[in-house]
Amino acid sequence: MSVNLQKGQKISLEKEAGQSLNHVAMGLGWDAVKSKGFLGFGSKSADIDLDASCVLFDDANRPLDVVWFRQLKSRDGSVFHTGDNRTGAGDGDDEQINVTLGQVPEHVKSIVFTVNSFTGQSFSQVDNAYCRLVNANNGKEVARFNLSVQGSHSAQIMAKLYRHNGEWKMHAIGENGTGRTFDDLMPQIAAHL
Repeated sequence: MSVNLQKGQKISLEKEAGQSLNHVAMGLGWDAVKSKGFLGFGSKSADIDLDASCVLFDDANRPLDVVWFRQLKSRDGSVFHTGDNRTGAGDGDDEQINVTLGQVPEHVKSIVFTVNSFTGQSFSQVDNAYCRLVNANNGKEVARFNLSVQGSHSAQIMAKLYRHNGEWKMHAIGENGTGRTFDDLMPQIAAHL
């Protein structure tokens, strides 16, 4: 079951999954740039490099760790990135960040997921760009955002996973921004902690 989340909506991941949810993945996908010109000759657009990142925060809203293309695994090992895709080539998710919720240390209170266009294109210039949250136990999509219809923005704060009364919940933030990396979004992220 996929949930069509509205900006600002909060859900219980376990209730949506219908079971105890212990492994989630944030998937990011987009289509590679196709060559333009007559019979393959002519100009070719620049590659499109979108990046999935996540920042782990403590209960005082201080950043503890980050998982992104320059650090593919959290220091505690509970979060890992499948690797940087710089073109969008291939089917399905081009990048994934996997979180084993049961292994996330207690002092981590929230995890914020972001998407950035490292090469600077706005999402409206990228074909079939999306980000989604998946129950990695069974592959079912919990939430999905179509980025290509987001307009002239080059970044998005997608969602926040957070602990509430011993249970993981998700806040669908869906806030557009600008910047090549998660670091450019930190002032905006702070407003959602």
